[in-house]
Amino acid sequence: MSVVMLEKCRENIQKQLDNVVDFWLKYSHDRVHGGFFTCIGRDGNIYDELKYVWLQGRQVWMYCRLYRTMDRFHKPEILEAAVAGGAFLRKFARVSNSSGQWKCAFCLTRDGKALKVQRTIFSECFYIMAMDELSKVTVEENFPKQLFSMMEQLIYWVQVDPSGLGRPQLPGEVPINSLSVPMMLMCLVQQITEGRGQEVSQKYKELGIWCVQQILQHIQRAGTAILENVSVDGSELPGCQGRLQNPGHALEAGWFLMLYGAQWGDKEIQRTAIRNFVELPYQYGWDKEHGGLFYFLDVDGHCPTQLEWSMKLWWPHCEALIAFLMAYNHTRKPELLEIFSEVYQYTFSHFPDAENGEWFGYLTQEGKVALDFKGGPFKGFFHVPRCLYMCERILDDLLENKD
Repeated sequence: MSVVMLEKCRENIQKQLDNVVDFWLKYSHDRVHGGFFTCIGRDGNIYDELKYVWLQGRQVWMYCRLYRTMDRFHKPEILEAAVAGGAFLRKFARVSNSSGQWKCAFCLTRDGKALKVQRTIFSECFYIMAMDELSKVTVEENFPKQLFSMMEQLIYWVQVDPSGLGRPQLPGEVPINSLSVPMMLMCLVQQITEGRGQEVSQKYKELGIWCVQQILQHIQRAGTAILENVSVDGSELPGCQGRLQNPGHALEAGWFLMLYGAQWGDKEIQRTAIRNFVELPYQYGWDKEHGGLFYFLDVDGHCPTQLEWSMKLWWPHCEALIAFLMAYNHTRKPELLEIFSEVYQYTFSHFPDAENGEWFGYLTQEGKVALDFKGGPFKGFFHVPRCLYMCERILDDLLENKD
């Protein structure tokens, strides 16, 4: 990929980011009750008014990050939307569980009544992400104090006692290390420590190291596979659960690890990230017949139990674009840029909707649009704009240092 092609790529990514931001500013804001609609049809119609806390938090975070770090998004309407979304979350997202501990709802009614609570940590994680990033643009000092307390509760649930999540230990249940948990905690560590000085970095250094260790346990079968679930001692689990591979998660973990390595000057972690969590998932996850990344795979070649395993979803391709471009920026190995180019060509020829804006999220294995909505219970204003934002910034760095 020549410098000219990189410049064209950057121009397209910038236009796509502007388009996606405009789409969500236009259609997603609930100006009556606050917060954001995320169940948005192809042409911007709202087909369900439920509000999902993951996506509310992600949208607040994304607006704040764009407002704080990119001049062209430093606009009053973006800050106002972020502040309004944060107010909705603070007012309605937190609920008490049966033990009297705080918990965040998974789903809310339009006017903020809790409808469902998950027995996981992810609603809380995205609440913390949102509020921390919001605190960095509004400079409200009470936010970090509350968030540090919430972080301690999360760490306790994950490392000591998960009963506060409302998930009792059943007789047949085997404790597992699921890749998504240390990934998410590492993301929070990077979020909370950014720009907060050496004291905060040191406070969460041990947690960061623990997250890295937990993520590296997913390298299995003598380095030939990344498995989504392993035992708590890092051994392979039996059955479908143990054989499951999720290329998108592995790629996302890869660029999280690269950021960690860059922060702490750990070149070995960066090499491991690129070799095992970027190149390897692409090798087994790329559909050589139709192109694109499979959603799920079975390491032994059995049919995964997830019915959507063969579909091509938006977010794994977003993670691949970030991971390969970041890996190339670290190493300048041309083969990594070639793979980025392949993923780029597939992604931008299949997912963006040139007529109505934004991206489709769900394609068949052959690459045809299976579901034409732009947002739903799991697709919101996050993976696409985060990918475009990060790729634009990496491309800026590459083009500024092209020699």
